[in-house]
Amino acid sequence: VIGQPTKSKHPKEPGENKIRPVNKKVKPKPPKMKERESADPSLKSQSILTQVMDKGRFQKLAATLSLSAGQSIELRCKGSNVTWNYPSYLDTFKDSRLSIKQLDKYGQLILANSTAADTGEYSCWLQLCNGNKCRKDETKTGSTYIFFTDKEELFVPTPSYFEIVYLNPDKPAVIPCRVTTPSAKVTLHREFPAEEIEADGTDIIYDVKKGFVYQHPTSDHKGIVYCKAESQGAPQISIKYHLLYVEVPKGPPSATIAASSSRAEVSDSVHVICTVLGEPDVDVNFRWRYPGQESERPMIIQNFWRLIDRGTGQTTRISKSVLLVEDFEA
Repeated sequence: VIGQPTKSKHPKEPGENKIRPVNKKVKPKPPKMKERESADPSLKSQSILTQVMDKGRFQKLAATLSLSAGQSIELRCKGSNVTWNYPSYLDTFKDSRLSIKQLDKYGQLILANSTAADTGEYSCWLQLCNGNKCRKDETKTGSTYIFFTDKEELFVPTPSYFEIVYLNPDKPAVIPCRVTTPSAKVTLHREFPAEEIEADGTDIIYDVKKGFVYQHPTSDHKGIVYCKAESQGAPQISIKYHLLYVEVPKGPPSATIAASSSRAEVSDSVHVICTVLGEPDVDVNFRWRYPGQESERPMIIQNFWRLIDRGTGQTTRISKSVLLVEDFEA
C-alpha cells in the first residue's frame, strides 16, 4: 500500500586599468554590460519562451497573456532538449488539440481551438543531461499565464460541481475559483449563513492565477463556500467548495488486512479486505499479490474511501480495497 500526497549571461568583469602617462587625466569608464543583461544580479534566469505571431514574427511573452477563446497559439522554447508544463487536464484527457514537438533548435507547443478550460500556466525549461541523469537548467526557463477569455465562462470550467478543500493549520489553503478574464471582479461567499467573506489582503487574499488563499486556516473557516464573478454582464457563480478543517499527526498511513474466513471449501466465495487509515488529503493506491496471480486467475477488486470525523477538528481518511475470490479452488 502506497500513500501519495491528492525556470545567463553574467556581466563582463571589468578589465584591469592600463598604465597611462602621469600628466594625463583619464576619466574611468564603467564596465560595459552585455546586451540584454540585467543590472540586477537577482535576475539570473534567461527567458527562452516566445510566441509565434502572424507572418513569421516572434514575441517574447510577459508574465500574463490574454487571448480570446477559440484562438490557436504556437509557443517556442529555444533549445535542443526542452521540457514543457501546461494545464494537467490536457494530459488527463489526451486532448488532440495539443501538439508538442522537439525540433533541432527549439521545442514547439501548439494548442488549437482553445477553450476557457485551457486557462493556466504554460512554461518550459532546458534539460541538462549526463547519461541517463537529467536536471533542470534554472538559467534557461520561460513561463507565462494565459487567460483564454470567454464571456460565457467567467470561471475556468472544472470536471465536477463540488470540490473538497482541506484546511491545514500549518499551510495556506486555496479555493481555486480561477477566472478566464483577469479584469473580472471576484468575490467569495459563504453558503450558510449566507454572507460575503471579505478578502482583507492579509489573512485572505485573492490571486487571479490561483483563487482565494487562506493564509492561516482555522476551524472557523470550515463550511461550504462559492465564488461570484462579474464582467460586463450578468454575474456568474462558481462550483461549491466544501472546506474541511483537518488537524492530524503527519505520518505514513497504517494498513490492516482481514479475510472473511480463514478456511474455505471448493466453490466457496471469499473476500479479503485491506483497510488504510491516513491523512485526509493523501490518496492511497492498492496493489495485490495472491495465489494464482501468475496464471491470471480472475479476481474482482473494488476500491473506495470516505472521511471520518473524529471530533475536535480531527478528520481521517479511511480507504478500503476488497479482493473477492469467487468459486474458490485448491
